[in-house]
Amino acid sequence: MSTIFSKIIAGEIPSYKIAEDEYFYAFLDIFPMREGHTLVVPKTETDKVFDVDDEILARWLVFAKPIAKAIEKTFDCDRCGISVLGLEVPHAHMHLVPIDSSDDLNFTRPKLKLDAERMKEIQSQIIANLL
Repeated sequence: MSTIFSKIIAGEIPSYKIAEDEYFYAFLDIFPMREGHTLVVPKTETDKVFDVDDEILARWLVFAKPIAKAIEKTFDCDRCGISVLGLEVPHAHMHLVPIDSSDDLNFTRPKLKLDAERMKEIQSQIIANLL
């Protein structure tokens, strides 16, 4: 059974794609902690991050690095934080979130509700800063 992330990667569910390569797919979280909150997901469906193949695990941060830098350029923040919880969806994924304090990565806080127009603006801004 495919996870929701596998369905997003396959194009069965729409997403606000930020970047993609042979191994990974990055897209905006539709329930963001802060504007710019991006998920980076391996295309191979593996539940737990430390069960991910070593080669993929090694490539993961390298793929995420320019996205994190683009998030930092796009948003007024101290840095781009990273979190790997793996509780919401049984498909390993990392969260890239523009942060100013550790509380910005508090996943128990209420999530933002952004309309499609704002999500598209954020998507375009991050992609423009990837170049």
